[in-house]
Amino acid sequence: MNGTRSSGGVEEGGVKVVAGRDYERRSSSGVRPWELALRALLFGLTLAAAIVLGTDKQTTTVLVQIPSSQTLVNTAKWHYSSAFVFFVAAHAVACGYTALSFVVLCSRRGKAPVALITIADIITVALLFSGFGAAAAVGVLGKYGNSHLRWNKICNVFDGFCDKVMAALALSLAGSLGFVLLASLSVMGIRRRPN
Repeated sequence: MNGTRSSGGVEEGGVKVVAGRDYERRSSSGVRPWELALRALLFGLTLAAAIVLGTDKQTTTVLVQIPSSQTLVNTAKWHYSSAFVFFVAAHAVACGYTALSFVVLCSRRGKAPVALITIADIITVALLFSGFGAAAAVGVLGKYGNSHLRWNKICNVFDGFCDKVMAALALSLAGSLGFVLLASLSVMGIRRRPN
């Protein structure tokens, strides 16, 4: 093998080969650069999802025909649904955790509690997917209603509100899948770490 010997293995093109296994090169701070980049992206996605849904509001005029035709002014706000409140709170927590883990990984210089951060990443995956599921369920009811329970759809009236909910759900799904990738790669990194 063409490479330089180091303690515990051979360096080849930036990859350390130890007992037949390849380990990623870490930055000078001891953190994998792709992990920091992915955490920065996930911070942006979770923050954007929380902001998009947390600022969602639409006021519209509805024609109601009871005994006589009347117009009513109705407003749809994100905090009228407990599922949307949970969604915003879950994404705010995930955003805060992502920022905190980014700072911890950068400041600990290779001594970061990797196993603890990986466990917190997995918990964040569960939190984000539960928030996504709750908001998506309410979104489906808003878009299609439920004829069996005689719940009418509302997205034909509050179309702008529903469009922002869909945008927040898309951002949330991207962030949730990103956390799945991050947690999976972290678990594989712990498994491959030499003793």
